[in-house]
Amino acid sequence: MQHKRIYTIILGAAVMSGCSNFDEINTNPDKTDQVNSSMLATTMILNVTRSTIATTKGFMQPYMLGKYITWGENQENFQYNRFNRASFDRLTLLRNMDPMVAAATDEGLRNSYRGLGHFIRAWQFYHTTMQVGDIPYSEAVKGETGGTVQPKYDNQKTVFLGILRELDSANALFARGTKFEGDPIFNGTTDNWRRVVNGFELHVLMQLYRKTGDADLKVIERFRDIVANRPLLRNYNDNFALAYNNTQGQNYPWSDVPAGSGNSFVKSNYTMLTATLIDQLKALGDRRLFYYAKPSPVQITAGKLPSEWDAYPGAEPSDPFPVLQDKRVSKDYADVNNRYVQLVNAEPVSVFSYWEQQFVLAEAALRGWITTAPAQEYYIAGIGEAMRFTAAYTPDVADYHHNMKIDNAYILTYIAAHPLVGTTEQQLQQIIQQKYLAGFLQGSNYNAWYENRRTGSPVFKLNTTSNLNTPSTAFPVRWLYPSNELSYNNRNMDDAIKRQFPAGDNTNGVMWILKD
Repeated sequence: MQHKRIYTIILGAAVMSGCSNFDEINTNPDKTDQVNSSMLATTMILNVTRSTIATTKGFMQPYMLGKYITWGENQENFQYNRFNRASFDRLTLLRNMDPMVAAATDEGLRNSYRGLGHFIRAWQFYHTTMQVGDIPYSEAVKGETGGTVQPKYDNQKTVFLGILRELDSANALFARGTKFEGDPIFNGTTDNWRRVVNGFELHVLMQLYRKTGDADLKVIERFRDIVANRPLLRNYNDNFALAYNNTQGQNYPWSDVPAGSGNSFVKSNYTMLTATLIDQLKALGDRRLFYYAKPSPVQITAGKLPSEWDAYPGAEPSDPFPVLQDKRVSKDYADVNNRYVQLVNAEPVSVFSYWEQQFVLAEAALRGWITTAPAQEYYIAGIGEAMRFTAAYTPDVADYHHNMKIDNAYILTYIAAHPLVGTTEQQLQQIIQQKYLAGFLQGSNYNAWYENRRTGSPVFKLNTTSNLNTPSTAFPVRWLYPSNELSYNNRNMDDAIKRQFPAGDNTNGVMWILKD
């Protein structure tokens, strides 16, 4: 018995000693073992910029849903309007907010990091609720701090009220904050962050245009106050976008360089630009066609020049997949411009842009929400800056603009030729059309599809023989709730479904934000 006790003591001492040596051996002297505010800030910012923008085929998925491109490898769900289950994974990032703030070393930095945290929270909750409807908000991300592992679902109005409050807080905190570290976008400049926060809040408020009579939301009052009293984005240099470079893992998402980067989809020519995009560009005489696309080799062989509009045939994205396969085999279609393939830094991909803000302001002026300037003024500012952005990030290489260059004289001529005209509804369609055209390989958050769902513009052709939604006579309206909610939070999810969608959790349920 005595021997056993001595053995146990010796063994315990050996284990303790071993653990101590293990910790020493496995500590990397070249890396910090302390997480600080700047590291957490970088993680959060990159998560909503670089990490949410996939590479190669994944990068193209939102543009399949938005009917900018078709895909020739297999029948793609997004191209044919099939929605599966959403994910709440983007909310797990929000666990970083409290540690990021707690690690700040003075009040100015705490204000900046708190402002960033509130903005990222608003951003993540917004994109989550836009997909499905009611979501966990007030009790979300409290498993570690509050022990809430099965959060209740808040109704969508409550979620949007929370998003607006978070954005108001972010603006106020950044206004009292100081320059902070860990920001790969604006180098910690709080003025830039305020402009992004406020521009994005205008975007959120416009999504609530059906709710202008709601006394709690105060949609128009909030919108007017932001326009009158807060800083907004000034040009494309203020875009919320991460620039790409030639560092491995930081190349443009569709590039096939440096050599051996593995973008086999480029070599396989799976992408075709759609008639939805190309026909609008042609009808407007919009030279962005020559920057977005490369001509059909069939048309070039037949004698057309790369500078001729007819050298760029588009594919109808609703055509049955075998029809599109035949078109791809024929090679008579316009593909993605070579600049997106050959440049590691082709252009920053904005997740929120100056032109998006300006088109929102144009719509607000059209609706009578603001009188600071006519809708036309905001409209032409959005068009002009979107075109200048495209031209600025395109090297002066014939293969990249096909000798149909966009310069300031062309932009002024284009704007003069396409003023806002007609009824309010017709002018709204023009605004949404220009937002759509500026959104080619930009946005990356299903913006074009959300605009179609919200306004009916841009118009997407519904083909009942190829539409994968059920029923095939309608476009889907929402994603289904995540599968892991079925397993771990079923009761709360089921309550949310019952109060929103009498027919159950399906893709045709109309969420609160879409109801008059």
